[in-house]
Amino acid sequence: MALTAFDEMNGLGGGTDPAAIREAYGQLKSWLDATPPEHFNTRRSQAELLFRRIGITFAVYGDTESTERLIPFDIIPRVITRPEWDFLERGLKQRVTAINLFLKDVYGAQDCIKAGIIPADLVYRNAHYRMEMRAFRVPHDLYVHVAGIDIVRTGEKDFFVLEDNARIPSGVSYMLENREVMLRLFPDLFSKHRVAPVENYPDALLATLRSLAPGSATRDPTVVLLTPGRYNSAFYEHSFLADKLGVELVEASDLFTKDDVVYMRTTEGPRRVDVIYRRLDDDFLDPLVFRPDSVLGVPGLMNAYERGSVTLANAVGTGISDDKAVYSYMPDLVKFFTGEEPILHNVPTYRCREKDAFAYVMDNLSELVVKEVNGSGGYGMLVGPHATKREVEEFAKRLRHAPDGFIAQPTLSLSTCPTFVASGVAPRHVDLRPFVLCGADEIRIVPGGLTRVALKEGSLVVNSSQGGGTKDTWVLDA
Repeated sequence: MALTAFDEMNGLGGGTDPAAIREAYGQLKSWLDATPPEHFNTRRSQAELLFRRIGITFAVYGDTESTERLIPFDIIPRVITRPEWDFLERGLKQRVTAINLFLKDVYGAQDCIKAGIIPADLVYRNAHYRMEMRAFRVPHDLYVHVAGIDIVRTGEKDFFVLEDNARIPSGVSYMLENREVMLRLFPDLFSKHRVAPVENYPDALLATLRSLAPGSATRDPTVVLLTPGRYNSAFYEHSFLADKLGVELVEASDLFTKDDVVYMRTTEGPRRVDVIYRRLDDDFLDPLVFRPDSVLGVPGLMNAYERGSVTLANAVGTGISDDKAVYSYMPDLVKFFTGEEPILHNVPTYRCREKDAFAYVMDNLSELVVKEVNGSGGYGMLVGPHATKREVEEFAKRLRHAPDGFIAQPTLSLSTCPTFVASGVAPRHVDLRPFVLCGADEIRIVPGGLTRVALKEGSLVVNSSQGGGTKDTWVLDA
């Protein structure tokens, strides 16, 4: 039985009754009705041409047919009202504050474990828990400086956190480029709305990174962006952000350490580095501490980090909070660390590591979404209602073999937004990834984020690696 989705333009059930059109979408609906389909086709082609000229692509590892792809861009924006955004912003700030306090605690006093809020083995056995960070105080007690929190909506006032991305969240370049393309292609539509800007994100990110500089830094701290290199799937974003920030894009060969200080090679000689915005996994950061075969990292970097001469953003060891089993404890962790009730709620989650939950999941596989606790990108998951009987049976074998590696959730009816597809304008399911910046001075969030859209009819999987696309996200100031 198909779930009834809340449509963000037409309300519950997605009807077309003019009286049911939500106020925020009034002008957009009139524009859609007055615009001929051929105009949409022309603008979509122009948008694709712009993205190709810009070079905004991503790679799909293991794809033998194509190494680089454009993420499909939908030209119909997603609209969020200012009261809705204000609610989300409060919840995002609360949640990321709790995540930082949780990480500080599990690498320090471990009060949440002692109090029984979260099982010790879930922390210690986590693949992303770094013993090297135990009892090491990170600069300003902040671990997560850039977070991408995935939000889904199921009703007029019903928002849920689907995932926390605190390790190396990506996608902000698409948020910025989507807005740029929309401004160029649809200035008339913008003139009818007061859309909050997102263009100041690079300024906000740079201010955040500068605020994190160690005490030994000058008043004008040197910030660099560390990339694995041009063969990384997100290299476009790395180079894009470095350019927007006005900082150097560096690889391991551009950096070296001396006397526990990091330096950058320049044509004018070595230059001290104060903050490294790293887009490189923990395992590859320093071959003297982590993987000895890594050619992507900087030997001695961890010594400099531990001595406090350089700040890494995000900190080493943040990946534990991305774990989907840890996610299931976040409501309790929010209450434990902030003393407040969670503003943004989790999706109900069954931990397959628990006997009763595992039994329930096995009995209801065809109705649930099952995910690997360390999975990402939409891989390694089962969407029960859309799976074949054989797929369910094969997944059941995986679950029986390693139940600790999975969680399950009910199949939510994600909200839909009008989307331009081959058949015309039709509703498609969406989620939202706002980007939260945590500096030593304040928490900054630009109004909006990356809306991802499942372009296949009925699909709930929005990931670009699984055929999803993106939309511009409009937060209306009035």
